[in-house]
Amino acid sequence: MTAPGQFGVKGVQAERHWPPLTLEEAGRVLGRFALASAPDTLLWHGQRPFSATALVKLADGTVLFLKRHDPRLRDYAALMEEHAFMAHLTAQGLPVQVPVKDRAGRSVTEENRWIYEVFRPLPGLDLYRDVQSWEPFFCAEQAHTAGRALGRLHLASKEYAAPARPNDRLLLSSFQAITQPDLETGLTQWGKSQPGLNALFQSPSWEPDLKVLLPFHDRLKPLLSHIEPLWGHGDWHPSNQFWTSSDPTAEICGIFDFGMSDRTCAAYDLTVAIERTAITWLASDYTVTWDQLAALLAGYQSIRPLSPTERRLVVAFLPLVHVEFALSEVSYYRTLVHDAASATVAYSDYLIGHAHWFARPEGQALLHWLEDTLEQTASCP
Repeated sequence: MTAPGQFGVKGVQAERHWPPLTLEEAGRVLGRFALASAPDTLLWHGQRPFSATALVKLADGTVLFLKRHDPRLRDYAALMEEHAFMAHLTAQGLPVQVPVKDRAGRSVTEENRWIYEVFRPLPGLDLYRDVQSWEPFFCAEQAHTAGRALGRLHLASKEYAAPARPNDRLLLSSFQAITQPDLETGLTQWGKSQPGLNALFQSPSWEPDLKVLLPFHDRLKPLLSHIEPLWGHGDWHPSNQFWTSSDPTAEICGIFDFGMSDRTCAAYDLTVAIERTAITWLASDYTVTWDQLAALLAGYQSIRPLSPTERRLVVAFLPLVHVEFALSEVSYYRTLVHDAASATVAYSDYLIGHAHWFARPEGQALLHWLEDTLEQTASCP
């Protein structure tokens, strides 16, 4: 089958940064696993930008999900960090599918300088398969369901004690820089481990661009000592969930893609979910899906009510939650895939453009509304 394009920084694009998986490649990789038959057909190619994925049908009808990584982005150690967290959540009863192990008992397979994972299909529907991050839910009811599920995930991860992931991991939902008392120093130190960012921080435009972030960091700074560390999903969007049906009343029956997970805190991970789903960043005019955002927050707090400090943290995090990921995208596009145009968009439109929006009246209105709504949903029975 012909592979489609990929999700890019401005929507779907024809160019793919990573070559699509082939049937021959799937045969070599899956030959390392104790399977009853060999690959027969590639049913589907994923459009996500940071890896190559496919559904592989075996000759006996079995279907497997195959994922290939460049080791510069996710090496063996990085994937084992994710797998350990996934195994913990599975043990806590969450619908998380752990990877299939090969004949050597490894959940990560290396072949021809690539890194692979193999998963059995999740039950239910991949309802949002063609929906990109920064696009909303289909309805407020499903936003409420996603909020409840995220609350359960945070309860399940409470006892997970692994340390934060290393600074040199690209494309994590991390907050190692923005939670430093001085934002510029924090970004400079963190950026030393992200390829190419040192040069960016020394450019003449960096200092004036940084200034738009500083008032938001001033609001966060008094709350830093109150953060309670917690591992989060890092990319809570409905496209990372399987659903029981397409109805508004559908439940989430599968959770996947923990590639951006890290040890942050509950408020931060909830804020990531808000940033991913509640503002139409891919549209020409940014709008807020108010009803869905209210439903997401109500669903979350019905399972795991936020403390007063956590509610303040959500508001303080929202204009900053994208900062480290956006800068890491700049590093990724510049140094791994050599896509200068996407790196420029990640910096100008994503990092700086989103921050400027939060400084404008419409962004400020969202922050004020969020503060009020969090108080209201916290008081609901």
